[in-house]
Amino acid sequence: MVMRQVLFLDIDGVLHRGNAYRTPGGVVSSAPGQIELFEYAGVLDELLQPYPAVEIVLSTDWALTLGLEYTRASLPLATLRDRVSEATYYGNKFHDAVWPLLPRGAQVLDYVARRSLTSWLAVDDRTDGFEAHRDRLVHCQSEVGLGDPAVVELFRLRLQSVFSQSFTEVAGERTTPSR
Repeated sequence: MVMRQVLFLDIDGVLHRGNAYRTPGGVVSSAPGQIELFEYAGVLDELLQPYPAVEIVLSTDWALTLGLEYTRASLPLATLRDRVSEATYYGNKFHDAVWPLLPRGAQVLDYVARRSLTSWLAVDDRTDGFEAHRDRLVHCQSEVGLGDPAVVELFRLRLQSVFSQSFTEVAGERTTPSR
């Protein structure tokens, strides 16, 4: 049995500061100044390098609003794009109008239950719905994202704790993401 290792990834407030919104010219940041979208993609990529089996499931409004393929293609690094397997809303049991109203943690936990995941971690600037699973959440401040060294260090420790343990649970074999 191959054990999936999943990182639930939010984008706004994680891979860049602030939120993003659509304009006639494309998607732009709402943060003051000239904030580059996905400015911390390299940080995430570096953090994930020791864990080649970790796949990314998008838990971001981007995927619901703009679509999985657009969101995946927007990630500036091929190494991150290649890890994206799907989004949390695929196959959910809720009506389409209800899904965006659910707490983020409830969306993630719904996916975890549907897929029977045991090896997972979430990185998000929202904490709603994660109350019973704080140890599975790396919480970013929206205005800083993965630009906060303390959050990056916590993320590094949580990745090691959750995903290094998973390798030993699968009879010492390294697994690859099932897509």
